[in-house]
Amino acid sequence: MDRSQLEAGIKKALEDKGKRKFKQSLELIINTRNVDFKKPENRLKLDIALPNGVGKDVKVAVFGDESIAREAKKAKADLIILPDQIEGYKDHKKLKDLADNYVLLAHPKMMPLIAKNFGQYLGRKGKLPTPIIGKVSEFIDRARRTVRIRTKGKYLPTLQTKIGTEDMDVAKLVENGMSVYSKVADKIAEGNIKSVYVKLTMGKSHRI
Repeated sequence: MDRSQLEAGIKKALEDKGKRKFKQSLELIINTRNVDFKKPENRLKLDIALPNGVGKDVKVAVFGDESIAREAKKAKADLIILPDQIEGYKDHKKLKDLADNYVLLAHPKMMPLIAKNFGQYLGRKGKLPTPIIGKVSEFIDRARRTVRIRTKGKYLPTLQTKIGTEDMDVAKLVENGMSVYSKVADKIAEGNIKSVYVKLTMGKSHRI
């Protein structure tokens, strides 16, 4: 797939957007072949930082001590959870809100405490925090730009993720899409990619 093919497909998808009461995401769908995702070694779980972001606000929660909290506050994290505040998030509603609405980051020293208190719930949802190894601000910035593409369900040969929103510049959507495509191609080999489509949340699929 080259950039011009992706650009043409994105333009067709945007032409069909119609009028909705919400901002639609643009999704990239990759159909594979000759890859048995039932085998554990072939399963994908890629976190990809889009060069131009996801087009929507992404809330980030950071688990850490006072030192991490100061850095997270400077980097404008949406929520900061100190060790002595962990207990308060055992409430089901608070924990559900955390898992459903935030990207989670944590200082490595906090991971055992998080695993002990929330590991089963967050693990089941695929929302265990990413350990912060390096600058807190860089991890927060990356978290706000990151999408996840993974095999799921019955390991069908289809991978799908959003690459932006309908109000983003086409060139930026193309760059995001190429970034995702190249990461997947590197992982499974481009020859194992059967077809690629783009679509808006409520729109028709357009083959690239």
